[in-house]
Amino acid sequence: MNLAIFDLDNTLIAGDSEAEWPRFMLKRGLLPPAHLERSEAFYQQYLAGTLDLQAALRHQLAHLADYSRDELDRLHAEYMAEHILPIIPAKARERLAVHRAQGDLVLIITATNRFLTAPIARELGVEHLIAIELAEDADGNFTGQTEGVLSFREGKIARLESWLAERGDKLENYGTVFFYSDSINDLPLMSMVSQPVAVDPDPALRAHAEAHGWPVISLRD
Repeated sequence: MNLAIFDLDNTLIAGDSEAEWPRFMLKRGLLPPAHLERSEAFYQQYLAGTLDLQAALRHQLAHLADYSRDELDRLHAEYMAEHILPIIPAKARERLAVHRAQGDLVLIITATNRFLTAPIARELGVEHLIAIELAEDADGNFTGQTEGVLSFREGKIARLESWLAERGDKLENYGTVFFYSDSINDLPLMSMVSQPVAVDPDPALRAHAEAHGWPVISLRD
């Protein structure tokens, strides 16, 4: 069996779910314009490979504590319909279908939080998801904090190894391990799998992929 790992943002979707959420909330009048401006600044840092993830998460997650889970789930359904479904390319669904048809184990690993990404993974038909985990209070509402190792850069390797260990598994058990990503931030994990694939890559990742003979593909329609 092979293992097919996919990044989510700008890989399986033609945009960034973390960036789309504050745009949606601003449109609803639930966040001030200054929040979006700060979010956009962090997103540019991410694209440049210079992101301070802890600072970005403190900014992005604080407002989640202002709403109950029921309210957030209702908002997320609207966000999915308006901001996410329109940016899921048919080619991304097709690539996932190819791996499923081959009997590969399919996994999404993302540096975006589980609240935002779990419904997207379900929409894509992917059962297995590694994402940033959010702390909850006794009533199941988000506190604005995170839990555990953050699935970002080298943290994706640590989380992947933990996930495999929980299954009684390891990378060496798979014939081929694919990892599809758009971002230079994912270079640590891409460098350790047997088949890295650069998907609509940022300039830094494209240059690295071409220099090392990695496949460079597009999943955009």
